[in-house]
Amino acid sequence: MRHDLSSIFDRLVPENAPYYLHTEEGLDDMPAHAKSVIVGSSLTIPITNGSLNLGTWQGVYLCEFRNYGGSRKIIATIIGE
Repeated sequence: MRHDLSSIFDRLVPENAPYYLHTEEGLDDMPAHAKSVIVGSSLTIPITNGSLNLGTWQGVYLCEFRNYGGSRKIIATIIGE
């Protein structure tokens, strides 16, 4: 699945497109910004009986769109009773 998603994103937002103006931080920088807009930067997942309430084929993925991205942190905020 990872390769399929990568192929889809690379087709939707190719690197080295001639219309990118923001290229000072590398050829993968503007495509990474655009892909992040598509995916989003936050997620809300219900928790039921102490477990993530996801469908059978659902999962949570952390996507790094830069070729050599830096370290990332995941922050979980749990709100409930």
